[in-house]
Amino acid sequence: MRSHLRDKGKQVVMSADEPLRMSVDGEEFEVRQPDDSPGTYHFTWLTGPDPQYGFMSASHPPTQAGRADLEEAIRDFLSQVDPDTGYIE
Repeated sequence: MRSHLRDKGKQVVMSADEPLRMSVDGEEFEVRQPDDSPGTYHFTWLTGPDPQYGFMSASHPPTQAGRADLEEAIRDFLSQVDPDTGYIE
C-alpha cells in the first residue's frame, strides 16, 4: 500500500520501503510513512549528529501531509535543536 502526498498539484508517492528524501534549510532528512499507520511519519536526520536521530509526527484523525506540511514539521524540529550539541535538550 502506498500513500500519496499532494502539494500544489504535485504528487509524491511514498511507502515504508521507499522513503522520501528531503532537504530543508541545508539539512537532509529521510521521511517514511508506515503502511499500517496513516497520518504517521518517521523522520531520520541524515546530516545530524547521530545517523539514527530523528523524530515522529502523527495527526489525529489521520490525514495525509503534503510536502509543505513535512517541511514545516522538519523546521519545527530543527528550531528545538541545541546548536552546540545537535540534540534537543
